[in-house]
Amino acid sequence: MTYIGLLIGALVGIFLARRRKGKIMDILHYAITCAIIGGLIGVIANVIILRLG
Repeated sequence: MTYIGLLIGALVGIFLARRRKGKIMDILHYAITCAIIGGLIGVIANVIILRLG
């Protein structure tokens, strides 16, 4: 679940940076930042699922 969140976050970051016409460093920055956010959401979702199940 965490890796899926990382992947989705990175793809969203790449999409956002390209839409704003960013250079390669902007794209990498957005991808890494959104991947971290997506990974954290994945970890939180994982904990909730394990607690409820």
